[in-house]
Amino acid sequence: MTTPLPVEGACMCGQVKLRISAPPIITMACHCKGCQKLSASAFSLTAMIPIDGFEIIAGSTQIGALHGDNPYHYCPNCLNWLYTSLASAPFINVRPTLFDVPAWSTPFIESYVSERLPWAQTSAKHSFEKFPGMEQYGPLMAEFAALQGG
Repeated sequence: MTTPLPVEGACMCGQVKLRISAPPIITMACHCKGCQKLSASAFSLTAMIPIDGFEIIAGSTQIGALHGDNPYHYCPNCLNWLYTSLASAPFINVRPTLFDVPAWSTPFIESYVSERLPWAQTSAKHSFEKFPGMEQYGPLMAEFAALQGG
């Protein structure tokens, strides 16, 4: 099922608004202890979006949580975690629940199952003890795209 694009989303208070004009490359859940702390939940959800398909259309963000090469961007007003940018990566990891696209919140892969809380389960098709190896991303993205009709 293809989602009509662009799609707009916002933080909890609406001060920062985002637009996505390209479909996710892949969706995932991360069970690492860091994501558990950041999300105050059992895992975080991510939709990996090509960087040229992502824009901030209102407001601006502030850096929070981890700083450095992979900053976490938050709304400066409500402190909602919005996205993570990765140094020299051609994509942005957005929090998919900011958008009214339920399929983007369905994880295709899950990472760091080695740190998963015992009761936490997802419907992810693929699970990894840590992150998939770099050589695995190409086939995973191709499989995800095929399932999305792309």
